[in-house]
Amino acid sequence: MEQLKKLIMGKNVRIMFTEGWDPRVMRAASRLAKEQIVIPVLNGPRDMIVETAENKQIDLSGVEILDRIEYQRMDEMILKMVELRKGKLSALECCDLLEKENYFATMCLAMDDVDGLIGGATISTRETLRAALQLIKTKQGCDIVSSCFLMTKGSTQYIFGDCSLNIDPSVDELVDITMQCAKTAQVFGIEPKVGLLSYSTYGSGAGASVDKVREAVKRLRRLPLGYEVDGEMQLDAAVAQEVAELKAPDSLIAGKINTFIFPTLDAGNIGYKLMARFGGFEAVGPILQGMRKPLNDLSRGANEDEIYKMAIVTAAQKLLSE
Repeated sequence: MEQLKKLIMGKNVRIMFTEGWDPRVMRAASRLAKEQIVIPVLNGPRDMIVETAENKQIDLSGVEILDRIEYQRMDEMILKMVELRKGKLSALECCDLLEKENYFATMCLAMDDVDGLIGGATISTRETLRAALQLIKTKQGCDIVSSCFLMTKGSTQYIFGDCSLNIDPSVDELVDITMQCAKTAQVFGIEPKVGLLSYSTYGSGAGASVDKVREAVKRLRRLPLGYEVDGEMQLDAAVAQEVAELKAPDSLIAGKINTFIFPTLDAGNIGYKLMARFGGFEAVGPILQGMRKPLNDLSRGANEDEIYKMAIVTAAQKLLSE
C-alpha cells in the first residue's frame, strides 16, 4: 500500500464514493484528503453529509461534495446516458434512474467528472454492478467482469481470483479471469506466476472440474501472454517447492505461484477467507476487473480502513491503466 501511495500522491486522482453520507466513507475520505493521496468526492445530499460530519466530528477539509441537485451538466448527462443505453431507455426513463445515487455516481464516472468510483457500503453488489455494466461496460476484448483479492502479509503478496463474482466459470471465462488477474498482479508490481488450481495435479484426479481447468490451461498456453501459466495444480504443489518437485518436477513455476485462479466461486471465496481468518493475511478487495474505467465494490461490512485502501487501489488502477 505504501508503494501505491507513492505512485498516486500528487497526481490529483479524483475518487468518488457512491454513498458519501455514510460515516465510514466520510472518515476514509477525510483521511485521504488529509494525507493528500487522492481528491475524495462524496456523492449525496450536501445538507445530510455536512450535518453528519458535524454530528460525528469528521473533518471534511479538502473533501469535495457532489450533490445531484446542484449538478450543472444534468441535461448533458441524460443525453449521454440515452446514448450509452443505445435506445433502450428514453430520456425520461434515464432522468428517473438518475435520481438513484448509484446511477448518478456511475454516470459521473462515465462523464469523466471523476477518475474512479467506489460503491457498495450500503448498496448491494448486484445494484453496483448493474449500473456499471449498463453504463461503464467491459473493456474491449473482455467478455466478463471478474474480481480478485490482493492478499498481503508482511512482504508476501498474492492475487486470488475469482472470489466474489463468477459462480462456476466456463473454460472461456477461466481464461478471461486468468488474464485479468495477471494484469492486476502487474498493477501491484507482482510478476505473475499463475497457477490454475484444482484437486488434481497433472492428471492425479479426474472429473469435470479437472477437465475444465486443464482445458483452460491449454488455451492460455496458446496465447502470447508474457508470463508463465501452469495447471491443473493442487495448492501444495503450487506453493511448496518440496511438493512441487514430487508432483510437478518439470514445471517452471510450481512451488512459486503468486497468482491463484480458483475453479469455482466456492473454492475462491472459502480460500481467501481461510487465508484471512487463519493465515493472518489481509484481504484487499474485491477488486473488479474487466471494466472500461476503475470501479470497485465494497463489502457492506467494510470498515474505514478497508474503504481507505480501496480508494488507493482504485486510483492506482486509473494511473496504471493509462
